[in-house]
Amino acid sequence: MSHRKDTDYLSVSARVRAMENRLLTRDRMDRMIDAADDGEARKVLAECGYPEGGSLDQALAAARADVFRDMESAVPDRRLVEIFQLKYDYHNAKTLLKAAAMGRDPQPLLLPGGRYDPAELAEGWHREELRGCSPAFQTAMAQAKAVLEDSHDPQQADLILDRACYAEMELLAQDLDSRFLQRYVRLLVDVANLRTAVRVHRMGREPEFLRQVLLPGGSVSEQSIAAARADALGELFAAGSLAQAAQLGAKLAHPGAGAMTDFERACDDAVTAYLASERRVPFGEEPVVGYLYAREAEFTAIRTIFAGRAAKLEGDVIRRRLRETYV
Repeated sequence: MSHRKDTDYLSVSARVRAMENRLLTRDRMDRMIDAADDGEARKVLAECGYPEGGSLDQALAAARADVFRDMESAVPDRRLVEIFQLKYDYHNAKTLLKAAAMGRDPQPLLLPGGRYDPAELAEGWHREELRGCSPAFQTAMAQAKAVLEDSHDPQQADLILDRACYAEMELLAQDLDSRFLQRYVRLLVDVANLRTAVRVHRMGREPEFLRQVLLPGGSVSEQSIAAARADALGELFAAGSLAQAAQLGAKLAHPGAGAMTDFERACDDAVTAYLASERRVPFGEEPVVGYLYAREAEFTAIRTIFAGRAAKLEGDVIRRRLRETYV
């Protein structure tokens, strides 16, 4: 277990506060949405440090790599950054497994940004040799492969990998001896489980199926969620950050209910609110974690805006799909 003092983060916290000035604010999002063309919208992004040339996908991938590389070299313990990189490794694990099962090339769907280089991970998987990967990651891939070969059910394989991903996040938070990060990971598990519960109820599936697909480690137990009626989901999460999202979810958790847009946004906004509530902390791990999350949310917002522009959606429709900003 590693415990760092807040003062260990003095330098990087100061840098993060300066870099927050270049984050994509609501005003900048509005200007992008209202821009006459994509070129003008890209000029707004240039104010945030993105290149005007090249494809948007290339710009976002390069920005994500730069953020992680920069923070890895700046923080006193790189495991703080790894918590945000894990999801890319496990996305790539799912891609490699499914591509092998279907006889397809995984390369176009592999994402940069994880702890492990996608090309090297693919090569290692092909050679059945994942040296350099965490034991938990190697075990999860082996288990998921065996389940997929036996059941031919990609959902079961995905569940193994999802559980391993969140378990690694929890372990990193514990090893860093950070209650702030532990609460953050618990909140992410709660969000995932709430979303799963709402979707399973909308499908009309039985409680036993729901129990099998929920993740451990949240503030509300899998047993409580699986046993609850759809209209009681709001009560389960009433005491936490997801109270509003759960109330919306309870209204949508039955077959034939309306669109999930407001519910999905409320889930994401709850995580943003938790991290933004710690922005007053002058130095420590909180500013770094908040900044990393803000950049991830920024990449999502940029994709949402340009996808909406490409679909010729009205500006107000695009705005309703955007989440709350960290700054």
